[in-house]
Amino acid sequence: MTRIVEAAQQAAAAARAIATLTSEEKNAVLLDLADRIEREPGAVLDANRSDMTRARESGIGDAKQRRLELTEASLTRLAAGLRQVAELPDPVGEVTRESTNAAGLKVRRVRVPLGVVAMIYEARPGVTADAFALCFKAGNACILKGGKEADESNRVIAGLVQASLAACDAPEDAIVQLTTSERSDLVELLKQDQHVDLVIPRGGRPLIEFVHEHSRIPTVQHFEGVCHVYIDDSADIDKAIEICVNGKTSAPATCNATECVLVHKEIAAELIPRLVARLAAEGVEVHGGPIVTSLAPEAKPAAPEDWGREFLDLVLAMRVVASIDEAIEHVQEYSSDHTDAILTTTDPHAERFTREVRSSCVLVNASTRFNDGFELGLGAEIGISTSRVHAYGPMGLEQLTIERYEVRGDWQVRR
Repeated sequence: MTRIVEAAQQAAAAARAIATLTSEEKNAVLLDLADRIEREPGAVLDANRSDMTRARESGIGDAKQRRLELTEASLTRLAAGLRQVAELPDPVGEVTRESTNAAGLKVRRVRVPLGVVAMIYEARPGVTADAFALCFKAGNACILKGGKEADESNRVIAGLVQASLAACDAPEDAIVQLTTSERSDLVELLKQDQHVDLVIPRGGRPLIEFVHEHSRIPTVQHFEGVCHVYIDDSADIDKAIEICVNGKTSAPATCNATECVLVHKEIAAELIPRLVARLAAEGVEVHGGPIVTSLAPEAKPAAPEDWGREFLDLVLAMRVVASIDEAIEHVQEYSSDHTDAILTTTDPHAERFTREVRSSCVLVNASTRFNDGFELGLGAEIGISTSRVHAYGPMGLEQLTIERYEVRGDWQVRR
C-alpha cells in the first residue's frame, strides 16, 4: 500500500470523526490555531523567507512571488480570518426544506459534510490555513497538496494546525499534508475515489488540466480569472475609470483582477486617453487594439494571445467594440466564466448582459474585485468555482456541504 493510499484512508477515518463534532468543538480548534499563529509568527516567517529565497534564485516571476510571500501583516489577517470562520454559522445539520408527503412521511433536506476534500494549489501558503478552516468547520477532513515553492511555509503552518487539533482532542488527520512533488503521487491521489469525495485544484491552466485529465474524483475547478469589464456608451466616464483602475491595480495577482476592458466606440475618444493615462500612472501597461493605440500612444499594440489571457500582473488588454452585441460576443469567446462586469446606466443593457454572460459572477457598475467570498457575504471562501456543478462562484461553508434527505415515518409501506 502506498503512502498516498494510506494518507487518503487516514483522512477518510478522520472525516467520520469530524462529522460528529459539535460547533463548539470545531470553533475551539480554529480559535486555538488563530492564537498560535499570532504567538508563533517567527517560525512561519522564517520558513517563508527560505521559500522566497529559493523562489528568487529559481527565477519565479514577480506575480507568483507576491502570492508566495507572507508578512506579519498577512499572518495577522490570516488569524483574523480563522476567528471569522469560527464566528460563522455552522451549516452542518441545517434543514433547508421540510414537508410531509401524501403518505404521511415527514421529509427533510439537511446539510451534511462532503467527507474528504483534496485541495491542490500553487504558491499560496496562506491557503493551507484557510482551506483547513473552511473544510473543518463544514465537518470535512482535508488533504492539502501545496506547490513545491511553498513547501517549508506549508509544513510549518500544517504543523500548527495539527498542534491545535491535538490540544483540542480533535482528530489530527483532519489535515493531511502531502509534500511530494512527484506527478505519479498526484495521479495516485486522484485515483482515490473510495476515500476522497471532492478535488479542488487551484492554480494555473496546466495544473487544472492535469487534474481534470487524471481524476476519478468529482472536481470543482478554480480556473483562470480572465475577467472583463465592458464600458457601455451610457456609462458615467469618471466612475468607469475608477472602477477599471481599481479592478486592475488593487490586487493585480488575484483571480478577480480585471484583465480586459472593452470600450463602446461612442465614448472611446473621450474615455480611452484618460483611462490609459490613469493606468500608466499606476504602472499598468496597456495592450490595446488599433483604435486604442491611435487614441493613447502610451498603449502597446495587442497581440492575438492577449485576448483571453490572465496576466496576473500590471498589464491590461483593451479594445473598442461597436455595440453591446460585440462586447457580449467577445466575452463569450474569451471569458473563463469567472467574473465579468458591465458599466452602464441603461437598464435593458444591464439585464441583457447579466442574462447572456454565464460567468460565475456578473456585476453591474462594480469592480470585478468584488467576486470574493467575504464581499459576497459567505464570510470566507476556499476558492471560486468555474465549474457548473455542485457549486458555481465563491465556495464558502455551505458549498463544502451537500444536502441529503432524512425521512421520518410511522411504519408506512408504499402502496
